Amino acid sequence: MFSTHLSEPLCLRAMGSFHVGGRRLRLAGRAAYERTMSEGGEPVSINPNGSYAVEQMYVQYYLPERSNGRGPLVFWHGGGMTGAVWETTPDGREGWVNHFVRKGWDVYVCDAVERGRSGFAPYPDIWPEGPVTQTVDDVYTRFRIGDGAGSYHDDPARRTAYRNTRFPVDHFDAFCLQMVPRWTHTNDAMVEAFKALLRRIGKAAIVCHSQSGPLAMRLAAESAGQVSAIVGIEPAGMPSPAPETYDTPTLVVLGGNMESDGRWQSLSAKIAAFARRFPALQILRLEDLGIQGNSHVLMMDDNNDDIARRIDAWLRRTIVSVNAGDQA
Repeated sequence: MFSTHLSEPLCLRAMGSFHVGGRRLRLAGRAAYERTMSEGGEPVSINPNGSYAVEQMYVQYYLPERSNGRGPLVFWHGGGMTGAVWETTPDGREGWVNHFVRKGWDVYVCDAVERGRSGFAPYPDIWPEGPVTQTVDDVYTRFRIGDGAGSYHDDPARRTAYRNTRFPVDHFDAFCLQMVPRWTHTNDAMVEAFKALLRRIGKAAIVCHSQSGPLAMRLAAESAGQVSAIVGIEPAGMPSPAPETYDTPTLVVLGGNMESDGRWQSLSAKIAAFARRFPALQILRLEDLGIQGNSHVLMMDDNNDDIARRIDAWLRRTIVSVNAGDQA
């Protein structure tokens, strides 16, 4: 059953949105064409020649009535997703946006370049290629919900999942509706957009997931102390090439059932090697705490509140409040 229960009202001093970053690019020499843009409308002549705004980023913010004084907390989604991943779980429970706003964090939720409300550029005129679209079969297994190859079936009754999974499997189909096309050449544009965000809001902590993990770490390495801390939810890689130095406090959180997934075994080894080289990175393996069965999308699992509390506690230990005597 889909839940819409809220534990208590959210009290905000402000809520809004804006776009940052991007660049202008001019096209010329293209032929004009006609399209009927609205049902029942008249054909419109479209001239594709001119200046385009591309590679901008959409940001929505939620500022609690009482801030904890530790600065902005930015949420950066993973590949094939948007900021919606942080808002509400597939079965209707509160997501991490609500959790961290209640804890007094100034929350900024981003749709990275080419996702969601940020939009994408014309291709192949501006971008060299089209998007990659993931099948639900692939998501079911690669996100370690299904228990291996062949575990997905269009009939929910015939799907198989890890017996200890914390993902709300009865609502997997709802989760799939938020998956969107993604591009594979836009990493530089994403990092530049986040630099623009930091110039606007100031020094911030970042909670990132999967694809955005190595990009957030790269952002920190390139941004001269503008990133106060990073929480990497199952980063799908490490910065490549590795930086010469890395001193941003970073907590990498890893879920369960990785032993049966060769890709995640390899990624875990890369993360461990980075941590040995750069002690600023700590690894929190939930299974080491006796917490079993978490999927790749920890923020949607049935114990997402417990994980959020652990992340909040780490952030509070790591980032000093500017509010004297803060006990939040």
